[in-house]
Amino acid sequence: MKKKLVLTLMALILWPTARMVAQEQQKEPQFKLVKFYLALLRKGPGWTTAPGDASTQLHQKHLAYARGLLAEGKAIIAGPLSDNQDLRGVYIFRAATLEEANAWAAADPVIAAGHLTVEMHPWWSEDVFRKAAPTTKMETAYLALLSRGSKWTPGQTPASQELQKAHLANINRLAQMKKLVVAVPFGDDTSLRGIFVFRVASLAEAQELADTDPAVKAGRLAIDLHPWQVPEGILP
Repeated sequence: MKKKLVLTLMALILWPTARMVAQEQQKEPQFKLVKFYLALLRKGPGWTTAPGDASTQLHQKHLAYARGLLAEGKAIIAGPLSDNQDLRGVYIFRAATLEEANAWAAADPVIAAGHLTVEMHPWWSEDVFRKAAPTTKMETAYLALLSRGSKWTPGQTPASQELQKAHLANINRLAQMKKLVVAVPFGDDTSLRGIFVFRVASLAEAQELADTDPAVKAGRLAIDLHPWQVPEGILP
């Protein structure tokens, strides 16, 4: 069932238009899925790396707030990206509405201070994330953001249908290898289409696996890969 679910979810990445997204939002998903909200935290107008008591206190407040969200079950994952780029971290919220998820993100001290900004994306997923005991131990996973590539085109053609089949078959292959543990499309119509999460030994291995995707090879999708620190025991 999980393999079939992964394929069904990822089918949305290749072809969604605004109309298709609206249709998906109106109908009940085929499987028992849960709507989550993924928040990408990026450098904000108040971003600074200058050391000092104020910066240290802000970071400590942020960590305390994130742990509180996890303890309350509002966030199921909260973790930083460790490659020191514009994208700094990720929350995955279990919220009833987009407004609720945005409110939780906005209350984070680093967001409120303008140190970081938030970019929110809704998506459907099977509830595969584990409820782990509170821990400060982190493990490294690899988060791939899938976006429209240089060869992206809307709609369906015989060629794009064949590409989709190959794309889904590759996802299934990686899932069977237990290398790809999450593959989910976003539920909004933006250039960012969804995510992969790899559990592998290195960034190089994650990149090698991501590059096997036929849609990436064809330029229909592009992948932006980041090391991601997540609480130990959360990922499936």
